[in-house]
Amino acid sequence: MKLRVFILTLLAMIAFASNSLLCRAALKQTRIDPASFTFVRVFAGAAALWLIMAMRRSPFEKRGNWPSAIALFVYAAAFSFAYVNLSAGTGALLLFGAVQATMILWGFRKGERLDGVQILGIILALIGLVVLVFPGISAPPLIGSIFMLTAGVAWGVYSLRGKTAAHAAAATAGNFLRAVPFATLISIIMLPKMRLDSLGIVYALISGAITSGLGYVIWYAALADLKATSAATVQLSVPVLAATGGILLLGESINLRYVIASIAVLGGIALVIIERQRSPSRTGLT
Repeated sequence: MKLRVFILTLLAMIAFASNSLLCRAALKQTRIDPASFTFVRVFAGAAALWLIMAMRRSPFEKRGNWPSAIALFVYAAAFSFAYVNLSAGTGALLLFGAVQATMILWGFRKGERLDGVQILGIILALIGLVVLVFPGISAPPLIGSIFMLTAGVAWGVYSLRGKTAAHAAAATAGNFLRAVPFATLISIIMLPKMRLDSLGIVYALISGAITSGLGYVIWYAALADLKATSAATVQLSVPVLAATGGILLLGESINLRYVIASIAVLGGIALVIIERQRSPSRTGLT
């Protein structure tokens, strides 16, 4: 993997992990409701990206598209509503399992194939994820599980569509702008259950403007040089990074289970990506 792509991918994964921490903190530690969190997050992302595009005098209104905007909104809304009922560990497993399944199945459909080493890498990464979140896996609520699986499929679709984006920042800005009406609509529908909280709004603003808006620009920029299977597998690092954030920022203690899971997930990702770079001829995709 080229150094530029590696750095962009690493920054994007850190942004995604930060997003998870912010969303968990807002919905678990403050009174803000998921619809309001989603609206503030999407609106803040659109506003921040509009400001960036305006400062660069770069037109973006015609960039992005409605299908990608809908996928972005569905991911953001389902993600927020899922974490009302799901534990963080179970939610992470469902989300990134759905993301990986969506992107790898699409890769197969487009002609990508995995050899034995890559299959081993995916299995190793999945085992690491299970080890990481296993204490939280116990008959998760059905509604919350459906929401999180939906979020995972939507994010997989959004990532796949981003592979064809010629201008990452403009496309992301256009998608966020188009997603605002949908976020507004769901806030109106859920108005009777609206609960606002100043700290929750701050978390949503940071999540929207920085870890979502800017994070997704970085991710779109990296996607152009990542195969669907590689892009899917690398996102399995997010739960590990989120757990690291919990240790560093929330005072959670490190343990052997965390170390083993991290090695398995990151090692599995390395096997998939390194082997793909060594054997590019197995697929007609570029």
